[in-house]
Amino acid sequence: MNDNQYGLKNAYIFTVLVGTILIAPLYFYTIHMKSIYDIENELNLKQKAYQIISKIEQYDMEDEYFEYPRFESYKSGLYLNQSTPIFTLITKSIPNLSDGYHIEEDISYLVIRIKNAKYFNANYLVVQNDFSYISVYRNSLFLLISIFILIFLLSFIFLDRFAKPFKAVNKKLDNFIKDSIHEINTPLSIINVNVDMYNRKFEANKYTNRIKAATKVLSNIYNDMDYLIKHDRVDYQIEKINLSEALEERIDYFTEIALLKDININVDIKNDVKLIINAKQLQILIDNNISNAIKYSYPNSTININLKIKNSGYLLEFIDYGIGIKNTDKLFTRYYREESTTGGFGIGLNIVKSILDQYNITLNIKSELKKGSTFSYIFPEEILSL
Repeated sequence: MNDNQYGLKNAYIFTVLVGTILIAPLYFYTIHMKSIYDIENELNLKQKAYQIISKIEQYDMEDEYFEYPRFESYKSGLYLNQSTPIFTLITKSIPNLSDGYHIEEDISYLVIRIKNAKYFNANYLVVQNDFSYISVYRNSLFLLISIFILIFLLSFIFLDRFAKPFKAVNKKLDNFIKDSIHEINTPLSIINVNVDMYNRKFEANKYTNRIKAATKVLSNIYNDMDYLIKHDRVDYQIEKINLSEALEERIDYFTEIALLKDININVDIKNDVKLIINAKQLQILIDNNISNAIKYSYPNSTININLKIKNSGYLLEFIDYGIGIKNTDKLFTRYYREESTTGGFGIGLNIVKSILDQYNITLNIKSELKKGSTFSYIFPEEILSL
């Protein structure tokens, strides 16, 4: 996960948390706004009712006709009783003629009782309009979205500034690794060549075996760092690879390292399993798993490496009986080390994770403290060469 993805992820989480906390106040705000909307609507209905009454009171009985007031968004009428309108523009039935303000589904109406039926012998004046809280809900939703956006932007900016010192440290560490790797390769090659020449001239002994094993450990670290530096700008071509042979070759390579801790590697490898994958990336995946299994195993223990059929594909397992893993969810974080005393840079499994994502390889991890760990890789059908 790069810095921008980290900032976006945490800004999103913070926004969701704060937004969730604000839901209750927003709910009460919406209830309050609905009450205000009701009051405003009732006042508007009363205003129209008073305009009608004022118009009626100005009417002179000697005039030939009375022009009843009409409004664009309001309808009204004069009623003798609930079922007998004297004059009305209202098309819907009025369910209740009790004095006051009423809301019924999608309409609201105001009923004013006329004393002594003094306006055209009517007992009731009713003013009605269409009613909905949609505008209130729309405003609340707009407010919620605005708050979410504001919180998200502020939290992203804050987290970005907060993370700057850590980004600087990571950048320096990356630069240090890049500078160091060029200094490692040459002396490492010299050591290997001289050990091989010594073993040819003289009989190999435990000291040269230890030197050889140590150079292999350094070589594995070198390969990880070299890939870390180059993988963004190198096009790794895929090809048909014999996984069975590649696995056996890398096990032979690590046998000397395992023997330093008196660790025995047991294998159960199905023959002639082939994948469509890049050879360098496959080697990194295998090397990191074997290296970690040796690193975190107890002395005089066993490592099991299995390659077998799993449903329609293949399952590759690395099983150790070592110290186990406390935080499996942090394993793939760059520079994270489960156990600081075992050494390493904490970059190997971060690289493995990028390879898994590239090829859609599934990884299942089972681990128990002081009993060991199992890393199980299931290869998808699209990279199998059956």
